[in-house]
Amino acid sequence: MQFLRTAFWVVIAVALAFFCMANYKNVEVRLWGDIVMETKLPVLLIGAFLLGALPFWVMARATRWRMKRRIESTERALAAATAAAA
Repeated sequence: MQFLRTAFWVVIAVALAFFCMANYKNVEVRLWGDIVMETKLPVLLIGAFLLGALPFWVMARATRWRMKRRIESTERALAAATAAAA
């Protein structure tokens, strides 16, 4: 299973590298007012992807933290109940 996961990420990385090589062009991004930022297209797209993935990553981390706290609380309650029964 680990091999498939690694192979999947290698294919994604190679596809991303080919995309970046094929589209390495300057792009002007007009920000507010008369401010213009000039950047390369792959940098802009990867940045937009990461910015869009950020809320889901934060939500997953918060859920994992909450579940870890809940499991630790349950384990403490089980240990206390086991100690009281013995």
